[in-house]
Amino acid sequence: MRTVAIIPARYESSRLRGKPLADICARPMIWWVYQRVLQCEKIDAVYVATDNAQIQKVCTQYGINSVMTSPLHRSSTERLYEVAQTIAADVYVCVNGDEPLIEPATVQQVIPREGTAFFACNLMTKIHNPVEAVDDTNIKVVTDEAGYALFMSRSPIPHPKSSVDYSYYKHLGVLAYSLEALRFFAQTSRGPLEAIEDINELRFIEHGKKLQMIPVEAHTLSVDTPKDLDFVRGIIQKKLERGEITL
Repeated sequence: MRTVAIIPARYESSRLRGKPLADICARPMIWWVYQRVLQCEKIDAVYVATDNAQIQKVCTQYGINSVMTSPLHRSSTERLYEVAQTIAADVYVCVNGDEPLIEPATVQQVIPREGTAFFACNLMTKIHNPVEAVDDTNIKVVTDEAGYALFMSRSPIPHPKSSVDYSYYKHLGVLAYSLEALRFFAQTSRGPLEAIEDINELRFIEHGKKLQMIPVEAHTLSVDTPKDLDFVRGIIQKKLERGEITL
């Protein structure tokens, strides 16, 4: 089973413009994400998918495989589908380009043991900080008993009206798709819930497609704001000082 990882890297982020090129301890953020994914033993190849010549130039400078894609895509999933037209695989793993703290072992947990014609998987992790539960950049997830997503929201869900005995979960920017799932996403219009929440994965849920949620223990942070970037810089600097990672 051939598994290819694709890292979407868009320059025009609404909250932090040019963030794939943001400096983190003398390396661009996209370098850190690429190096983490490259360490995954179950992944056969890694590519950055971008729509920006400056990002591609930096990728070339650091020896990062990259593919130029259309600037018209409205989502990272559509960008993946474009890449899948020319790079063959049984499983396409998406790791968002703003996840420089992601662990290789965490990424590997989204890869299915066997490929099927249609599958879509997403990692989720328990929220330990109450601030994250109310932060709308963190997408909260509720699932059924079999582990399939029932709904995703930027609001804290479910609401603890009758009980507080519940752990909130947020989705991670690590997903896996079959080609058929990518094709479905690219050829299906946004539903009203996806448009309201601005959450790509709701497209599967709204149209009755199974989206498997895999719980993992992960200590990572999607870089969406300048304060997120400062926090990540501090974490990586400490790891470098302790010799846990190297440049």
